[in-house]
Parts: sequence; structure tokens; C-alpha cells
Amino acid sequence: MKQSIKLTVDAVVFGYEAKTETISVLLVKRKYKPFQGKWALPGGFVLQEESLEDAVERELNEETGLQINYLEQLYTFGQPERDPRSRVVSVAYFGLIKPSNFKIAAATDAEDVQWFKTTELPKLSFDHDKILKLAIARLKGKITYEPIGFQLLDNKFPFSDLEKLYTTLLGRTIDRRNFRKKILSLNILDELDEKISRGSGRPANLFKFNKERYFQLKNEGIIFEI
Repeated sequence: MKQSIKLTVDAVVFGYEAKTETISVLLVKRKYKPFQGKWALPGGFVLQEESLEDAVERELNEETGLQINYLEQLYTFGQPERDPRSRVVSVAYFGLIKPSNFKIAAATDAEDVQWFKTTELPKLSFDHDKILKLAIARLKGKITYEPIGFQLLDNKFPFSDLEKLYTTLLGRTIDRRNFRKKILSLNILDELDEKISRGSGRPANLFKFNKERYFQLKNEGIIFEI
């Protein structure tokens, strides 16, 4: 008798906080077997009447309390031995949010939910370490060709906050002078007639991401590349 293949979705939700300059990932502690009491990515089985997008949004909300408007499809994972229960294929999604803008709460088959720094992760269930590793690589690549990080900053921000964001997301130092020159040459930031004082240094000019201009320039063929 042939074994039917079951379909699941998993969500890799990254968080960035400017104050601590850290990247974290949202994990749930499983309430039931397999891997009872172990940490895993939020996710679960796709219902018969659901699309993949509806399924991952539902599972994420049920297990963590989060409602995220956009999650991008990452990859499909289908190794035969990845789930001890049966033959299970998982479609993984990933997104990037500012944790302080959301409240998390464990529910359904999640015993607990927590943010973990990507540098201090517990042992993960199933093949979720592989999923997370690929998601981190995709995130580092994506921020070099799409301005996905601006939503993690305040509406008005000093340029140094943008530098710190990219340094943290890329996991390496950047040439600050060239970075500033490149970003400003893209003409997607508005320099405001406002300043902010932090510490004992000189007040810094504030900037604002011009989303409408970015999409206009993108339609005209602009290449966003850092």
C-alpha cells in the first residue's frame, strides 16, 4: 500500500530591534509528539480547503498570535525522513518584522513562544535547522537588492540607524562612506529639515524612505544594489 504524502507549511519570522542591534527568530515549544517540549518553527498541516498562504498565516496566528501581512515563499523541503510520523513535504516561508510592534502568545499545539537571537539558538526539531540556515542566507542576499529593511526603522531616522541595520542583517562591517554614497545616489531617501541629538555628538539630520518614489523608479528600471 502506497503511503500518501502530507503537506505542511513552516514560517521563519525574523525580528530586528535597532536598540540592541540584534537579529532574532521566532520559535515555538511543541506541546505534542513528535519532539514534545522541543523548539521548532511555527507551522503545521495545510487544510483541504486552504491555499498555502492562508495556511501559513493561520498556523502562525494560532501558534504565536502574530498576524503578518506578507510572508515570502522560501523553499520546499521534502526529504523522506524529515518527519518521523509519515512522508511530509513542507513549504517554508519567511518574513522580517519589528518585534516591539507585535505581541506574541502561544496557543493550539504550542506550549510556549519566544524570540531567540540567531546566534544563540536551541536545538531545533525536524529539519528546521536547515530551513532556518537557508532563510538566513536568503535574508542576507535579499537586503542587497531590495529595500526590505526600511520598514524596521522609525518613520524618520538618522542615517546611522540605516548603517547599523545593514551591518546587523549582513553580519559584517560595511564601508560607511561608500554605503552612504550608494544609498543617497538611489534617490529613494528624503533628507528632512529636522535633526536628532544622541549622546554628546553633533545633532544628525533625519531621513525618510520615499516608498512611492522607489516603486516609480523600480518601474523605470532602477537597480537597487548594495
